[in-house]
Amino acid sequence: MGKMLKKSKRIAVVGLSNNPERTSYMVSKAMQESGYEIIPVNPAISEVLGVKAVKALKDIEGHVDIVNVFRRSEFLPEIAKEFAEIDADIFWAQLGVENEEAYNFLKEKGYTVIMNRCIKVEHALTK
Repeated sequence: MGKMLKKSKRIAVVGLSNNPERTSYMVSKAMQESGYEIIPVNPAISEVLGVKAVKALKDIEGHVDIVNVFRRSEFLPEIAKEFAEIDADIFWAQLGVENEEAYNFLKEKGYTVIMNRCIKVEHALTK
């Protein structure tokens, strides 16, 4: 995972909250401070961490290296389909988030899939 994180630069964060108390905010802020470009994906907010939010993955311009998901596990199949449409490199579901249907769908298409792992923790291990 270290190699993947070292070569990745743009992270779209699905379900990123603008509430500093939420895990998605804290993790994304730490990743942003480590030099990653964070793209908030949340139709309920206009901006977070100084970045304009987009409503859906398909609204992002340019290539996305990692899609980091902070939504409940039952939403992963729908998000996996959106992910495949934008052809990002890595589908990453945060700690406590996993779904076998989404995993199988993406693996069959040849994507790198990480579930139930915290990107901030994995990044800290690469230092």
